[in-house]
Amino acid sequence: MDKAQDIQFSKKNLIIFDLDNTLAESKAAIDHEMAGLLSGLLDRGGVAIISGGDWPQFEKQVLANLPSGSKLSQLSILPTCGTKFYQYQSGAWKKLYSEDFTAQEKNKILKNLQDAVKETGNVPEKLWGEQIEDRGSQITFSALGQHAPLQPKQAWDPDFAKRKVIQGLLKKTIPEFSVQLGGATSIDITKPGIDKAYGIFKLRDVLNIPIKDMLFIGDAIFEGGNDYPATRTGADCINVKDPEDTKDLIRKILQRP
Repeated sequence: MDKAQDIQFSKKNLIIFDLDNTLAESKAAIDHEMAGLLSGLLDRGGVAIISGGDWPQFEKQVLANLPSGSKLSQLSILPTCGTKFYQYQSGAWKKLYSEDFTAQEKNKILKNLQDAVKETGNVPEKLWGEQIEDRGSQITFSALGQHAPLQPKQAWDPDFAKRKVIQGLLKKTIPEFSVQLGGATSIDITKPGIDKAYGIFKLRDVLNIPIKDMLFIGDAIFEGGNDYPATRTGADCINVKDPEDTKDLIRKILQRP
């Protein structure tokens, strides 16, 4: 979080977060402390969350755990790496857009993804649920299955090395799509140019907030990570290690004048 020292938080009108390993452990709910900190941010201004997870994950991990009375009208939700956009309007969540794949695109992605996994030989001893999930606007590969416990997920590919091999193969076989690494064991595939940068630009257009007034916070701001596209937008970006690191950063933001 060294870069945080150089950012004037008082000039940021929108704080944008990744979800898994940033606000919460992979596919886990935000804890009570994080929920309170997010609610505090919503009292101060706009907050957005962009993640590879689909809408039900946001409901389970975030929305169900925010304190009663939180200013949801200040919150923007962008599932599947920004390929969908939800806003709270008139007492309900409304989907503004969804950049879905065609059937032909899905078939090509699924075939090449399965071939790449087989070629690398990275076959785990045990699976917890399906490895590949069709999220409409995103195909997600979860190496240990969609319902794997946190501990084996954290141990499987902590340095992203296994997934980078799969990613490298996919960039050759399906170069017309975006292939990003995220979470603890995931690979996210979306339409070209539709990633977290796309989501940030959508936030700019929908909320009418200049990019310079935004701050993005994530745990995978490195080349090939699914937070990395945010660096192309011109928004200030801060890489965090885990949710505890994020909490420390939010406290600094809340201390701004």
